[in-house]
Amino acid sequence: MAILKIRTDNDAILRKISRPVDKTTPRILTLLDDMRDTLCEANGVGLAAPQVGVLRRVVIIDSEEYGLIELINPEIISSEGCQNEAEGCLSIPGKWGITNRPMTVTVRALDREGNMKEYTGTGLLARAFCHEIDHLNGKLFTDPGTLVRYVTEDELIDDEDKDDIVKSHADIKS
Repeated sequence: MAILKIRTDNDAILRKISRPVDKTTPRILTLLDDMRDTLCEANGVGLAAPQVGVLRRVVIIDSEEYGLIELINPEIISSEGCQNEAEGCLSIPGKWGITNRPMTVTVRALDREGNMKEYTGTGLLARAFCHEIDHLNGKLFTDPGTLVRYVTEDELIDDEDKDDIVKSHADIKS
């Protein structure tokens, strides 16, 4: 396994649309494993393949509800409600913002064995699903329509998600 370089917001690859995965090959399995190791090393919540320089529709998310979720060709099949909560990104170190996201999101995707799975997330997990799938479509949380306003780290002190947001930027500074 390898720790991959996380691309930052000045990298043009983050603005490109990722290609679907036609077949789960050993190369895709290695990508999933390397993304897991990279996410663990970065102490993040989620990671999309474009963030490590690969334009494929592959996402991993570390969630309390399901543990590590590996999503191949994920798509949002339903969403409801609304939340305006703090969000950060490994590719945009040192910046956080209040975003407008659905409160509950259900995604459908293939797992590493090629089985179709569905996951439903609320709160932070719903934001993570939206955030990572946005990366596959060349979008960042700082884009108009998602970002409500930027916040400082000091403003996050009272936010219940502060630890998750700040931890998603931990290793970028080093």
